[in-house]
Amino acid sequence: MHNQPWTAAHLVAFDLEGTGGQDREDEAILEVGAVPLPDGRPDVGGAYHSIVNPGRHIPRRPWSSPGLTNDVLASAPSLEHVVPELTARLDGAYIVGHNVHVDWRLLSSRCPGIRPAGLIDTLKLARRVHEGKRPRSLTALLERYQLTNEVTRLVGGRPHRALWDATGAGLLLGKLLADLPGGGALTVVGLRDVAGSPLGDGGEQPLPLF
Repeated sequence: MHNQPWTAAHLVAFDLEGTGGQDREDEAILEVGAVPLPDGRPDVGGAYHSIVNPGRHIPRRPWSSPGLTNDVLASAPSLEHVVPELTARLDGAYIVGHNVHVDWRLLSSRCPGIRPAGLIDTLKLARRVHEGKRPRSLTALLERYQLTNEVTRLVGGRPHRALWDATGAGLLLGKLLADLPGGGALTVVGLRDVAGSPLGDGGEQPLPLF
């Protein structure tokens, strides 16, 4: 498998929305989105998305994800009901995300039984492909590649919601590799070398977006 083309890897684009790092050990997951990437492209028909009830009132903050109000969260399933689906989708997969350690740190803390094969960071890849160019946020890169409308067409919604951002990261991966010299011919090992990030204990510092 490792010497096969990167598109043969078991890839799942993933994003979550949380209450924010200011909550430290009390940070809660509010929404998850997982999109399989067969042949390196998002399969939105096979995607999984759920809002998550944190079990408490969440103060509204400037960075809060749009639409995740307390009324909406109150009617959502709890994390314990979501974990089996996430585990089935992420175990053994390479999790693809933008600044993926932000999500992995919280996910691994709240769902320690999930065992992915590794992490693939589109931000790390963007820093390599577009060295010295800014900004490198997911929304900025999707605009640069004219993918914003495609993401919305595929899944609806808007940026900073889990399924939208996961789908965006999945589309962005292929575009970035197309701009990387030799990227189209990368093997699974090659993808891991240029965009992989160690799982560690989930506590690594995320890369800056700028």
